[in-house]
Amino acid sequence: MVSFASIQLPPPPHHQHHHHHTLVSAHLHKTTMYQPNRFKDFPRMSSISSNARPIHSGGSSLASVAPLEAILFDIDGTLCDSDPLHFYAFRDMLQEIGFNGGTPITEEFFIKNISGKHNEELREILLPDWEIQRSRKFLEDKEALFRRLASEQLQPMKGLQKLCKWIEDRGLRRAAVTNAPRSNAELLISMLGLSDFFEILVLASECDRVKPFPDPYLKALQELDISHKHAFVLEDSVSGIKAGMGAGMPVVGLGTRNPAQLLIEAGAVFVIADFDDPKLWTELEEMEIKAEATTTTK
Repeated sequence: MVSFASIQLPPPPHHQHHHHHTLVSAHLHKTTMYQPNRFKDFPRMSSISSNARPIHSGGSSLASVAPLEAILFDIDGTLCDSDPLHFYAFRDMLQEIGFNGGTPITEEFFIKNISGKHNEELREILLPDWEIQRSRKFLEDKEALFRRLASEQLQPMKGLQKLCKWIEDRGLRRAAVTNAPRSNAELLISMLGLSDFFEILVLASECDRVKPFPDPYLKALQELDISHKHAFVLEDSVSGIKAGMGAGMPVVGLGTRNPAQLLIEAGAVFVIADFDDPKLWTELEEMEIKAEATTTTK
């Protein structure tokens, strides 16, 4: 895991406590208070991409899903290292409304309470005393800020192009499955040049239950008409790993930002640093060998 502390983020805004109600009101009526040029000194995402070494749990394997027919991807933190942008957007906006007495949230708080969660769940965690429409508007403003940052800073996860080509060359099915709002998901997929790569996009908000429940991944399997016995999931969050496992599939964890041990405890079969991690390619090669052996003996 690469710590957010290694990222040269702009300092959070400093507001006196007596401005709290004014700031809240401003947030609920406009998002233009967040001007893109405020973030001109935010580093390019390529400069903060993970330099972590491969992280392996040992003994776990993807061989059980051979022959492989589909790979299902989370988006945020999996296709791209977007967590720093979400972290900064939440840190800035929560401080401006006086959350936690105006003390900026920490990386640890973000990982434990925010990362991978759906906004409806975050309303209850962060703004339990606010009226529903008020809290929803606040989170909509946060997503607008995130999209501004992403439009300038986003870079694909290392090795993503290589993995996508491997998938296409083998004619595997693929889907993107996310807790993010549609506007975020479509922006990231488009910016990464993957609009034609994914067959389907499954939004958790359009399912009966969001991650960590399995519903979004079950819907993806149903729409692809693929058995869970021949697919696996790529995820970076605890909630996503639990959702993939709940749908009956093995899950490979991306340890870019969240602690590897946390992902292993959630049920990841193993954790990789990025899509160039040798562990991933060894597993894929072994899975192909098993599939070929199975075909030969039939």
